[in-house]
Amino acid sequence: MSELLTAYEDFLKNEKQASANTVSSYLRDVHQFAAAMDGRDVDLTQVVTRDVEDYANSLMKRGKSPATVTRSVASLKSFYSCLMSKGFVNRNPAKGVSPAKVERKLPQVLTSKEVELFLEQPECTDLKGYRDRAMLELLYATGIRVSELIELDIDDLNLPGGVLKCFSKGRERIIPLYSTAVRALNEYINSVRPQLVESPNETALFVNMSGERMSRQGFWKLIKYYQEKAGIQKDITPHTLRHSFAAHLLENGADLRSIQEMLGHADISSTQIYSKLINQKIKDVYKKAHPRA
Repeated sequence: MSELLTAYEDFLKNEKQASANTVSSYLRDVHQFAAAMDGRDVDLTQVVTRDVEDYANSLMKRGKSPATVTRSVASLKSFYSCLMSKGFVNRNPAKGVSPAKVERKLPQVLTSKEVELFLEQPECTDLKGYRDRAMLELLYATGIRVSELIELDIDDLNLPGGVLKCFSKGRERIIPLYSTAVRALNEYINSVRPQLVESPNETALFVNMSGERMSRQGFWKLIKYYQEKAGIQKDITPHTLRHSFAAHLLENGADLRSIQEMLGHADISSTQIYSKLINQKIKDVYKKAHPRA
């Protein structure tokens, strides 16, 4: 079993160039499935479609959400696709399993005023304040994922050109920066970052107060701190600014293809969710404002 899982991990990291989060979640799903099969004394290479269907049903009976079950099935399809390519199995037992029906929720976004309030929270009175302002401005300016944000190196910025180079999932994309973000980043890079980094060889754009690359956990705490400070009742996550970036661009006339390119979506269907969000907002306004609605 360990040989199969090691081969799959290598497949995700090196062939698929999946993000660290994807690797972690897919491996976790497969480990859980492997444990379930071990409990039934079924070898992973001998699994049939019925085994996968029974496992998916057991997850539902244990109260797992449709989204969780769907992701687990997707993980198993990926796992067995890998095993087929490596010659461990000759068929994919998860291929014929229908995913659970998932009601796709519209993403929560902030209004323009809420974004403005949120971005104003870091006070530029100390090193941390300047750093945090630069991070939040960059996140809203570009709509990049938090995993991409913390992986940025200082050379990924071209401030004179007003653009950011972001490399993820084997693709590079160039994203413009608005002037306020450029100013915040200039202040951070020229005056603050040199005081935070301990090693001259540090390449990370954003570092913690110990001079090391910012972590996901550290950035999550930062987001929650400023949400509370701003008094915004919506549940803000690092992804909220990404959703807000896309929705606000669409509201102001940007086309879906351009937004897709900036977000780094492989499929336009992932970007179309923001059209549904805008349409729902229009319907809500109509119902509240039309005298006969």
